[in-house]
Amino acid sequence: ALPNAAFIAFTGTPLIVGEELTRKTFGDYVSIYNFKQSVDDGATVPLFYENRIPELQLKNEDLDEDIERIVEESMLDEAQEKKLEREFARQYHLITRADRLDKIAEDIVAHFTSRGYQGKAMVVAIDKPTAVKMYDKVQKYWQRCVDKLHEALKHARDDKEREDIATRITFLAETDMAVVVSSEQNEVERFKKLGLDIVKHRKRMIEEDLATKFKDADDPFRIVFVCAMWMTGFDVPSLSTIYLDKPMRNHTLMQTIARANRVFQDKPNGLIIDYIGVFRDLQKALAIYGSAIDGGGLEEGESPVKPKSELIKELENSIAELNTFCAEKGVDTQIIISSEKFVRIKLLDNAVDAILANEESRRKYIALAASVNKLYRAILPDPEAVKFSELAALFKVIADKIRALSPEVDITEVTGKVDKLLDESIEAEAYVIRDRQELYGTSRVNLSQIDFEALKRSFMREKKHIHAERLKNAVKRKLTNMVKLNRSRTNFLEKLQQMIDEYNSGAINVEIFFDKLLAFAKELQEEEKRGISENLTEEELAIFDLLYKPDLTEKDKEEVKRAAKRLLSVLKKEKLVLDWRKRQQTRADVVLTIQNILDDSLPRSYSPAVYQQKCDLVYLHIYDAYYGSERSVY
Repeated sequence: ALPNAAFIAFTGTPLIVGEELTRKTFGDYVSIYNFKQSVDDGATVPLFYENRIPELQLKNEDLDEDIERIVEESMLDEAQEKKLEREFARQYHLITRADRLDKIAEDIVAHFTSRGYQGKAMVVAIDKPTAVKMYDKVQKYWQRCVDKLHEALKHARDDKEREDIATRITFLAETDMAVVVSSEQNEVERFKKLGLDIVKHRKRMIEEDLATKFKDADDPFRIVFVCAMWMTGFDVPSLSTIYLDKPMRNHTLMQTIARANRVFQDKPNGLIIDYIGVFRDLQKALAIYGSAIDGGGLEEGESPVKPKSELIKELENSIAELNTFCAEKGVDTQIIISSEKFVRIKLLDNAVDAILANEESRRKYIALAASVNKLYRAILPDPEAVKFSELAALFKVIADKIRALSPEVDITEVTGKVDKLLDESIEAEAYVIRDRQELYGTSRVNLSQIDFEALKRSFMREKKHIHAERLKNAVKRKLTNMVKLNRSRTNFLEKLQQMIDEYNSGAINVEIFFDKLLAFAKELQEEEKRGISENLTEEELAIFDLLYKPDLTEKDKEEVKRAAKRLLSVLKKEKLVLDWRKRQQTRADVVLTIQNILDDSLPRSYSPAVYQQKCDLVYLHIYDAYYGSERSVY
């Protein structure tokens, strides 16, 4: 039909040596998006590779390439598996012998239960019977792990340790595992001869939607045992670990390891655990792909899979950078770690105070600490983690203490963000002066309860940056809630941000900043009481402020108050019905009601232009603050 057409193909499986038929139709590559670009762009996470229990791995010379060619088929039928056993009896026996599978199963349980980032896991076996065997063996060692934890629970030293152990027991007890393999004729009899039960597994595969469960990050189905199914074209973003015990090569190997490189929440990387020594085949495949792509090998550093040792180096570098940052702030991490408990508490507070010298310092520390924590969790349960554990824990504790002072919402730019701010319902943290002049509690912020003189005395004694940070964030939280109730208060937001910017730029020191915050907090106290002095509720005050204009006489001001009360009463009783914002007719009715009431109720001193402006402002406020019948920010 189109004899002169050009053909364009899009592929995720590049051409490889010996399989280049597509080149005859489509020609050479015109555009390539490789692994490194994908990771750099954040489209995928890095992949790392780890050899486990190497004494059980097959030596390269013992594994003929022909066995790889057979087992890399997308599906092995019964005849192929028998051929495998017959032609490669020695190698197959080495891979599937019971003591080897036992050690691997024990290692899988130890590794998975100690992962810093748990995610989901896929165990890849050489064939279907071995997948079922691995399931049974992992179940055995899983139960042993649970039993050990129950025993440890009896001897827990304190409530914290008891709670930690109980949490682990709950996680292990609720974790679900399943075998997913293709069906075949007479499989029940065949598996039975091998001493295996395929019936219970087949029943689950038929009756349950295992694919959907495994893709659901919150579902307790966390470990799947496969040999061919789900290894290609099956996306599970939360899958973080692949346990490989099957010879593979070329595109099958590439597609399998790519199951673990999907981006998901705070997943730091994918991890490939190799029990059979496929890394040499991975290097071959990469060399072929590199040759197919650019006429040569891959550029140095472009391999999609890196040894886990590189991840450990990244952690070492991140810890060194954070240590240097702390030293520059006068924080000696080793002294804190080696100090006694009560001294350590004081040193930790001093460290937090030093880091909070300004906003840039706080943000840099939080970013560096997050990187260290992410990398530390990523290398677990590597034995190398032990030498980093104390520092990693210390950096996390300091970061947690800093975050505890900070608000849930970061008001860094007032302009353009107020509307979004108004839609968020924020619970405020407490800021209460107690009998012992402690500066924080657990109830909601109530600026009227702050003893400002006690607060000032406490500030002058010690840890000035911490006290300033606490007051700043208490004020931020309170003001955020006040603006949500009354959008006319955005000028307060701008004033607060100006103070913070002055402090962060070094234009004012911490003492002046603290004094300005105290004065500002008192202003907010007065603003909170203004509705009472005007004889208006918080809702009525919000509308009154929108309608107000500077040149009003006292008589006109009273008329505006009556207009605000009347308008709010009519809207709430008659117009703000369920889901009124979703229908054009009900929205138009609200607009018309606002226009009619304000036209009838506002003083004659309001010009047509000012009247229209006030109608628009009030409608925007009503739209933002009232969701439906008896549902609002109030």
